[in-house]
Amino acid sequence: MLSLAAAVALFYVIDGDTVVRDGVHIRIANIDAPELRHAACDKERRLAAVARDRLRVLLDSGPVTIHLGDPNNGRLIDRFGRTLATLSVNGVDVGDVLVAEHLARFWTAPKRSWC
Repeated sequence: MLSLAAAVALFYVIDGDTVVRDGVHIRIANIDAPELRHAACDKERRLAAVARDRLRVLLDSGPVTIHLGDPNNGRLIDRFGRTLATLSVNGVDVGDVLVAEHLARFWTAPKRSWC
């Protein structure tokens, strides 16, 4: 698995599991966060905003390392054309932090409702 180091604050955070860096959409491969734009209920929309804001804080807290590919199956691109990767800051996986804080959950198929 290829890893890339990135300087602080180069990410645009779309939601709790999707960011953009240098024009490339990156889907955090190991988690599922609530949807902001396509929320199924107000509870999901509110939690999605908290997850997005927390991800911003995490990514701004130190150097980010991008670990390309889904750790479960090695895929590099998802069905929407986004790059699949995990992200870590100071050696800590941001997906693990969001899951521990109940702002995301580990990815399992099929997708489950947040409502």
